[in-house]
Amino acid sequence: MPDDKTVQEIVADATVAPSMHNAQPWCFRFLRDGAVLELRADFSRAMPASDPAHRALHIGCGAALFNVRVAAAHAGLAARPTLLPDPADPALLAAVGLSQGPGKDEDLAPLHPAIPRRHTSRYPFAEQSLSTAERVALADAAEREGVIPLFPSAWHLELLLDLMHDAEGRENLHQGRRRDLARWTRVGTSEADTATEGVPEHAFGPRKRDGRAPARDFADRRPVADRGSTAFESHPNLLLLGTPEDRPADWLRTGQAMQRVLLRATLDGLATSPTSHALEWSDLRELVRDPTSSVAFVHMVLRIGHGPQGPRTGRRPVREVLQFV
Repeated sequence: MPDDKTVQEIVADATVAPSMHNAQPWCFRFLRDGAVLELRADFSRAMPASDPAHRALHIGCGAALFNVRVAAAHAGLAARPTLLPDPADPALLAAVGLSQGPGKDEDLAPLHPAIPRRHTSRYPFAEQSLSTAERVALADAAEREGVIPLFPSAWHLELLLDLMHDAEGRENLHQGRRRDLARWTRVGTSEADTATEGVPEHAFGPRKRDGRAPARDFADRRPVADRGSTAFESHPNLLLLGTPEDRPADWLRTGQAMQRVLLRATLDGLATSPTSHALEWSDLRELVRDPTSSVAFVHMVLRIGHGPQGPRTGRRPVREVLQFV
């Protein structure tokens, strides 16, 4: 059985996963009898207006689950995750058995150095296409988690950018979604510098003065000192992640695929930014998919390119999210 320190280190790595508005909607419970680490949803951190079905919540928790698997492999442990093991307990998203020895995912440990280095970048990237080798590596990362990757064609990219622009305008007029945003953003130096959750003002990035890259404005009309504005790329590199079905298990798999892609990109020197603007509106989400592909449901859009890494954002201490039983 792993000792307490090892479990704490695994959970510490899990908590730096990305989640919508950095709400960190997870908690963990380690069952010493059986050496099982449970990943549980914290529905008090859900967003009723922006994520009523908890799809984004599951995706964020799936990303944390992938970090558990990587951290366990780094510690020399085999991790055996079971998704949604108890239908009577919807908060129990995964149960991960931990044991000594290498697991079947021996390729996970090399991803571990990217866990602390990966940060969402809300800055403009270079107007530069991804190389064929980069695209192949990112697509392979998604496919390893049973999720379908899709780099949009020219016409599809134009449609996506139009839908995301539409979503940005809608959000500015939706009071419920603006309340969700206000709850999880930290404006003001004293609040931002000490925040252990949410998006602090130093991670907002500049305002978009020009360009078509998707960029959510976390300031939401609030003044932010020294923020400035700049032009973003006109032809961003986007990667869609989707599945044939639209169930909680698919969302969890998408979260794991997203995190594998993000860690792979980080190791390859790429900057990344998950974006879900258009996916948060049911009518727009239906239009996001490419009808010529096998992706029936798109769960996440990733903006990936050559540019500055984003700043670190706070995380809750392990003692607040981990319980030993």
